[in-house]
Amino acid sequence: MDSSTVDLDRVIEHYHRGIGIFMTGDHEPASRVLSRRGDVSLGNPFGPWVRGLPEVIAAMSRAATQFRGGRALGFDRISEWVAADLAAIVELERLESRVGGRPDVAPVNLRATSVFRREEDGWWLVHRHVDTTAAASTVEAVVSALLASGASAP
Repeated sequence: MDSSTVDLDRVIEHYHRGIGIFMTGDHEPASRVLSRRGDVSLGNPFGPWVRGLPEVIAAMSRAATQFRGGRALGFDRISEWVAADLAAIVELERLESRVGGRPDVAPVNLRATSVFRREEDGWWLVHRHVDTTAAASTVEAVVSALLASGASAP
């Protein structure tokens, strides 16, 4: 394993710890691994796609307000691709938290795709896409959700 791979592994470890802390309502540790370049982007279940560091941090801050008293239970790596300056991971994030003001801790299973880029000063997260669908859905359920969100039927 070369030093570049070790550095990437460390960044992913920090990223995972940050996601665990995110489930307590604190977005800052997860934000620390974000690229400082203008093309950083985020897609999460709580809002539209955003691009740019200020916009991504603001979206993460808003999303974090939905969680309290949570933690990460584990990260199941589905797939990964690592090249000299770009890496992507696809994971099932197994988390738990009090969500949206509810009193009980509940499981939060997320499908996440994360892209990291090696920049002059190390590896940074440049893109994160998360959705809450961790189990198969029927076509009818998907279409109903799309229609409820204002999308047109396929």
